[in-house]
Amino acid sequence: MSTDSAVAEQKRKGLRVAFAVSIGFVLAVYWGAFVPFLGPLFAAQFLLGSSRPMPLGKTLGVALVILVAGMAMMVLTSSLGNRPVPFLLLLGLTYFLCFALQTSGKGGPAVFLVLVVAIIVPLLGILNDELANSILSILVGGVLSGTLLMWLAHAIFPEPVVLDGGAAPSFDQPPALSRALANTVILLASVVICLTSDNLTAAAVIPITVASLLGQLDVAASTRAAVGLIMVNLFGGVLASLAYAILTLRPNLFWIFLIVLVVALFLGGRAAARTKEAPMFAGALTIFLILFGLGVSPLPGSAAESFATRIVYIAVALTYTLLLATILWPRRPHLKRINS
Repeated sequence: MSTDSAVAEQKRKGLRVAFAVSIGFVLAVYWGAFVPFLGPLFAAQFLLGSSRPMPLGKTLGVALVILVAGMAMMVLTSSLGNRPVPFLLLLGLTYFLCFALQTSGKGGPAVFLVLVVAIIVPLLGILNDELANSILSILVGGVLSGTLLMWLAHAIFPEPVVLDGGAAPSFDQPPALSRALANTVILLASVVICLTSDNLTAAAVIPITVASLLGQLDVAASTRAAVGLIMVNLFGGVLASLAYAILTLRPNLFWIFLIVLVVALFLGGRAAARTKEAPMFAGALTIFLILFGLGVSPLPGSAAESFATRIVYIAVALTYTLLLATILWPRRPHLKRINS
């Protein structure tokens, strides 16, 4: 693929992400969604995963997998939520399977979305009784809206038919089970900490940040890259703080749309590039959507924490993940360079 065509593809993909995220976010706020970032987050993952819209069969398959995962997490939480040992073992097994698929290069964006579901459903189900019975409807709304936004974005910003060979290659490699196990320990420990702290805002921010960063750490081939990784993700939290401060001056749907559109163009455009740094900007966009979404959400207790506190949560999650990954990940040549 030539440089010009690659840049054009990046622009189209970035426009799709910005359009889907901003429209989806405004509609979710307008309809009073408890978790307004869920649909836009799903849409962004679908769109960043490929320059082509997913075929209908694959789209239905991914949506079904996410819904089945959500229902399974609901059953697990309701039946074993008061029995910590089997509950955490089964939750850890779910995380392990997802990370094993990630390390083998399989599953695409669906794996990260299942991870998000496996984090949100148990945490909301245990920490907030009011939302325990509505988790499935929240999840269904997020999946459906994310899927519709993906198709709408592709309809408005279509990919030229001539680019028929632009599909990203699939990497068929054996899963790194030792690294998947280390990732499971890191994520599960953060979930346990959030469950015991009984802080809904921290529970919505920290584990998803940890899961997102664990998928980005392959780019951290040196100390400088690792620091850059933290700074880019933290930048997403700072942007959310600034965006919310601007919104307090103009608290209406138009300004929500404008703010999210500008940020999504900036972060989503860079996340759409075919570079090693793209996952970092995708992670920063995820953090922005979560924090800004919590700021405008009617979720009980979502306004209890200041944005400064939420950014501290992000910084803690980033530092925690990087330190534990350095300690627990099996030593490989590219990981040894982190300490160089």
